Parts: sequence; C-alpha cells; structure tokens
Amino acid sequence: MTKIKKLSPDLQKKIVQGERNYKPDPNTPITNFLVYTKRHCNGGKTIDAGLWLRKFLKRGGKLFLSMGGAGSSFEMGIVISELIRAGKLHGISVTGANMEESLYRYVAHRHYANIPGYMELTPKEENELREAGLRRITDTFLPEDESVRKILPKLEKLWRKSQKENKSYLWHEFFFQLLEHNLIKKDLKANEDDCWLYQAWKYKIPVYVPGAEDSTMGNIFTHACYSGNHPLLSKYKLKNPINPSIIKHGFAYMHHLAEWYVDNTKDSSIAFLQMGGGIAGDFPICIVPHLKHDYMHAEPMEVKDKLIRPWASFTEIHSSPMSFGSYSGAGWKEKITWDKLPTDAFGIQIFGDYTEHFPDIAAIILEK
Repeated sequence: MTKIKKLSPDLQKKIVQGERNYKPDPNTPITNFLVYTKRHCNGGKTIDAGLWLRKFLKRGGKLFLSMGGAGSSFEMGIVISELIRAGKLHGISVTGANMEESLYRYVAHRHYANIPGYMELTPKEENELREAGLRRITDTFLPEDESVRKILPKLEKLWRKSQKENKSYLWHEFFFQLLEHNLIKKDLKANEDDCWLYQAWKYKIPVYVPGAEDSTMGNIFTHACYSGNHPLLSKYKLKNPINPSIIKHGFAYMHHLAEWYVDNTKDSSIAFLQMGGGIAGDFPICIVPHLKHDYMHAEPMEVKDKLIRPWASFTEIHSSPMSFGSYSGAGWKEKITWDKLPTDAFGIQIFGDYTEHFPDIAAIILEK
C-alpha cells in the first residue's frame, strides 16, 4: 500500500486492491463460483464483463449481440436462446453462415459429429472427409445432405413464390417463413429451445445478416439468379433464373437498423457484445456514426450528440492480435475516434475462444 501511494494519482486509480465488490447470493451458485475463481487475465475480464452487463440490463439497458465465426455450429444457440427467452437480448447481427447453421442444427442435429483431434488430420484424411460430404468446421462436421439439401427445396419454393408475387424480403425473412409456415421439421434429437433463429422468430428479435452472399445458401442463391453470358458459366445457369430483386439489398438492413436503433435508444442505451470479428460486428456498430454524420451531417455536433445515443459499451471476445489495419484486434478505444463509443463507455477485450467465455458471461447475466 505504501508503494502504491508513491505512484501518480492517475496510475493509482488504475490499480485495484483486494477482491471484487461482490456479495455472494445463495440463489446464484454458478455466478458465485465464477466470480470467486475467475479473477485474473481473460478469465477475470470475462467476469467483469458479465457483472457489468448484468447491472446494466437490470437498470433497463438493452443488449445487442454480434456473432462471427461458426458459433451456431458450435451450439452457441443454446445460450443465445436462453438470453432471448429471459428478455436479456434485444438484437442480433450474424453472418449468413451462422444464421443458416442455426437452422441446420435444427433439422439435422443427430447427423452432426465431432473430431476432437482435428489438428492432427492429414491432407489425405481431409480429402476423405470431402469425398464423404462431411464439411469440417474446426472440430465439427456439417452434414450437408441432411441439412443444406433438405432445406434448399423449401427455400427455392419461397424464392419462386416471391418472384411470382413480385415481392421482396430481407435475407433472414425467408428463413423465418420456413418456420412461420411450418415448412421444415426439426430433427428427432433437436430442441427448438436450442435454436436461436427459432427463438428470434418466436420472440420477434430483429436479426441482421450483412453479406449474406458469403454463406452456403447465399452461394446457392447467387447461382440461382445468375443470368450472365460467360462462355463457361452460362452453360450452367438455370433455365429460369430467379430475379435477384426478391432479396432486399444490404442497404435495407442498414435502414432497418437505423430506425430500430433510434427507436430503442429513446429511453435507454444499448450495450454491444461482439463474438468474433468481421462484418457481423463492423456492420451494426457503425450505426451511430452513420446516423450522426450521414443523416445529420449538417447539424452541429452538440445537436448530433443530443439526438443520437452512442453505444453504452463494447465487449469483444476474439483471438485476433492487434495488427496493422485489423478491425477485430484494434481494441475498443479506437472506436471512440470513429464516434461509435463515448469516452466513458465500458470497454473490454477478452482474448480467446468465445465458446469458452460467452457462456460464463451469459450465466452471470442470467443470475445462474
């Protein structure tokens, strides 16, 4: 203590002595255990994030989640779905792959398999998996025939129907229609409570899917609407290509997000929790500067700041080191310069696998 007092006042403020200011609750044994045992490094950051978000949500705040990588294939839907049902999650941005993979787990759960020793596979063994139609995602196999090919005919009928009726929808709305009209059946071993897309549809949680072309179904639709005259590719286009206009463009997602954000920050602010990096996170977090500097570019800064609340916090779980031009590894403070976060925002980076850290954060939010 004497040594610390010799430091500058600003440096002293950054030092914490003793344990967290946390009172154990007999009704939350898992949270108690996590808070007591995860005190340092990335484990400690995980607990700090969970405790901050729990307090924030109890005060009436809202939570927005972005997910890159392959979290849906890794069954993060179990945790996300519980947050939705508990009223703790209010908006979701995901890659097209994550969205569709949530549904693949729903229709083909018993056909999934894991290979724990995936890092020891030889190129020859990887090719064996390819020839067998087993698409590996780290340690998890996506069963293409039982998932993609099972859903595709139903989706194509919806695409054709939309074209016939001259209607257009956001990318995820076609998947919602599959659920709404009961066009697909869940796998015998699947649980609808574990499918976050099902829960988002059921509880009317807004879903944003930027860059949907970068997904299996997005690739398939891209082919289905191809009408070019390339000497090779034109031989493989459909006889009746689907009009791509049935899919609302990504700008429509941004329009929806802009309106949703303004409406949902009238009385409270929104915390941002990002799992992984990439477009799923970069797309939604830029909504604040987009509103301020595009819609309201002619307004004085004090007017912009009054009309548009910034994100309340930024919690990121990723494994990307900080490097030149890296978005994922940039760190939350860089976002202040882009007008995405205020200087007093809660910001934290947790380095690691979000399948490990996110469930702990959720357990604390849910007061397990």
